[in-house]
Amino acid sequence: MSASPSATAVHQSSFTRGQLNGILFVALFAAAVTELAALPAIAGLGLSPLIVGIAAGAVYGNTLHGGMPESWAAGIHFSARKLLRIAVAFFGLRVSLQEIAQVGLPGLTVSVSIVVSTLLIGAWAGMKLMKLDRDTAILTAAGSAICGAAAVLAFESTLQSKPHKSAMAVGSVVLFGTLSMFLYPVLYRAGWLPLDTLGAGLFFGGTIHEVAQVVGAAANVSPEAMHIATIVKMTRVMLLAPVLLMLGVWLNRKARGDGTRRARKIAVPWFALGFLALAVVNSLHILPAPAAQTVNTLDTFALTMAMTALGIETRISQIREAGPRALATGLIIYVWLIGGGLAITWVVERVLG
Repeated sequence: MSASPSATAVHQSSFTRGQLNGILFVALFAAAVTELAALPAIAGLGLSPLIVGIAAGAVYGNTLHGGMPESWAAGIHFSARKLLRIAVAFFGLRVSLQEIAQVGLPGLTVSVSIVVSTLLIGAWAGMKLMKLDRDTAILTAAGSAICGAAAVLAFESTLQSKPHKSAMAVGSVVLFGTLSMFLYPVLYRAGWLPLDTLGAGLFFGGTIHEVAQVVGAAANVSPEAMHIATIVKMTRVMLLAPVLLMLGVWLNRKARGDGTRRARKIAVPWFALGFLALAVVNSLHILPAPAAQTVNTLDTFALTMAMTALGIETRISQIREAGPRALATGLIIYVWLIGGGLAITWVVERVLG
């Protein structure tokens, strides 16, 4: 016997209330994370609220998760999935075509070369050398190649992978991105990086994982190098949308080729199209600067909510088996970013600089 309409309505109302409570819980958690990330000791390490969010969420999810009502899980899942896609789309407001034009062909060439090569080498090293599953290998490569945790989130949504796989990829971003922020300036000042100010900006912006880490590292060289590095980094961010589009097409072709013909709700990730559209909006200066800044602040908070929810859903027991192999993949990618990235920068600077 089917449930009566009144019983169904009560169940739906209970589900909606639980989902809203879960979203509110994540929002309050993310607000606390944002305050924590603003502390000088945390901010000085170049750790963005996104990184702090997944770490704090994982601690909660693996220690105190049992105290949360089960009905709130829907809100956690919503924050880690649907809210994430909206936030990634609005990330496009941080990029403009004018900024990319400032570094010209050298900056664009370095960005495209490093993003493409890192994705290919990272995916190959993860799957073939470290025997990782496809999703973990791609997520780890994406976080290193494009824009750190934000790229991991975007790829996780397109791949429809498990939360613990994203957590492993973010762990690689945290470890090697933070290391870069301190190591690169030391190598530059010691004369081990044969680059001038333009080259340093291209190299730092082209190979360091997170935006905050790029700014922190390049600021120790010079204001000009920091400006160039930031623009090159945002050019890499701009490549997120076309790479996601190509990934979506590849996944669908692979599904058909495998004979699964598994239908996806979106053959092409709509949030990637939204990212591109909002980048164009930002380039046209349609939004007043204060409004754009407000939207970017809210977007950072939404991304922090998504990362916090992702951390809550992550279980340490799920990542123990692949953890060392994922970090080894991140190390291989990091060695490539330093050696291969330096070679690419050196050649581009002399040919196009």
